[in-house]
Amino acid sequence: MIKLEHVHKTFAEHKALVDISTEFPEHKTTVILGPSGSGKSTLLRSLNLLERPESGTYQLDDLTINYAEPISTATTLDVRRRTGMVFQGFNLFPHLTVLQNLIEGPVHVLKHDKAAATKEAQELLAKVGLADKADVYPNQLSGGQAQRVAIARSLAMHPDYIFLDEPTSALDPELELEVLKVLLKIARDQQSMIIVTHNMAFAQKVADKILFVEDGQIQFDGSSQDFFNTDNARIKAFVSAMTFATLD
Repeated sequence: MIKLEHVHKTFAEHKALVDISTEFPEHKTTVILGPSGSGKSTLLRSLNLLERPESGTYQLDDLTINYAEPISTATTLDVRRRTGMVFQGFNLFPHLTVLQNLIEGPVHVLKHDKAAATKEAQELLAKVGLADKADVYPNQLSGGQAQRVAIARSLAMHPDYIFLDEPTSALDPELELEVLKVLLKIARDQQSMIIVTHNMAFAQKVADKILFVEDGQIQFDGSSQDFFNTDNARIKAFVSAMTFATLD
């Protein structure tokens, strides 16, 4: 379980996160929605300690972090071993093959046996539909393929949670669909995930829980069903705008 309590984050005069308190349940998929600049990515990056809020507490299972106090390198590494981050830009190592990208972390960070790591990497590539791409380099992949490799690489580290920040925003619709199908499959395997996305159809299909964030504050914290059936005028306007529901 991940739990945040009274988290605040500012950038100069801008309040990016304001008194954020919420929980991210284990073995479920939480989707963070909201308009651009609302604080969604800041919230996600704070969970991986890529951003450091000024105050509040962060609980990750048995580990509790007080953001107001210095966070040690050991604690940061512990958090990042328990969590995986998938970015918009893939961040694959360009000089390594797809297979080498997948086994780099398990072998050199987790100290797994190379043969065992290679076997699991091949299984993960098959899971994301890229069994035939093990020996190619990232520059030989489409954007959708590269993002699926990035997801497989994250899974190879056996994280408690995977964080995904707009994982399909740089892809055209056909390539986006490839990635979304993989994420749906992973969600059904009950991998704990927290996803920032603008894709309402995907959010409705994959989310167990939805956070709606605006102006750095949580405006909705509940089930996907309740979110998409809400009578809240602001949320209804947001969903309509994102789905062209009001387009003549």
